[in-house]
Amino acid sequence: MSAPNDEEKEDLLLACRYGDLQDVQQFIAQFGAEILASIQDDNANTVLHMACANGHLDILQYLLPIVPLSLISAQNTPKSTPLHWAALNAHLDIVQALVKYERGPGIDLIDIKNAAGRTPLGEAELAGWDEGAAWLVKMMNLDAGDGENKEGEDPEAGGAEDIAAQDIEVEIQDADGKIARMTIGGNQSS
Repeated sequence: MSAPNDEEKEDLLLACRYGDLQDVQQFIAQFGAEILASIQDDNANTVLHMACANGHLDILQYLLPIVPLSLISAQNTPKSTPLHWAALNAHLDIVQALVKYERGPGIDLIDIKNAAGRTPLGEAELAGWDEGAAWLVKMMNLDAGDGENKEGEDPEAGGAEDIAAQDIEVEIQDADGKIARMTIGGNQSS
């Protein structure tokens, strides 16, 4: 197989950004999947960054089984992962697909900090995306004991306690050291 030129690589990134699955599939048919790990834009954004930032679940599901696992947690120049971008842009299906991907890093993705010192949970909170923040908190291994979510469990599957009915206190520290506190849970009144 021949190697893609710079324009073809840029076209692939744009296809991932704009959700053109057919162009992504054509690129891989022509150049192979092995080249995907080395394709980045000027800010080190990968094919996964582009698909996740823009909410293209079909492209993400197509790429996950064929890219190296390291690409799932790859950090761009500002140290954001594809999960950071999905959280910042409020793409719940993308966030869930990344965290639940059976061969991937799982809940460890939630703990990766970008250059601003924020995790994907912090990005969701900063964006005011309560639904995503609550889901990420439910997935985290909080090590608090009885009734808490354990790694690998689906918090939406129920269990001994209804986790969704519990209030969870979250503290996020921004890059300036300021603390933001938030209560996430089903016991809040609107």
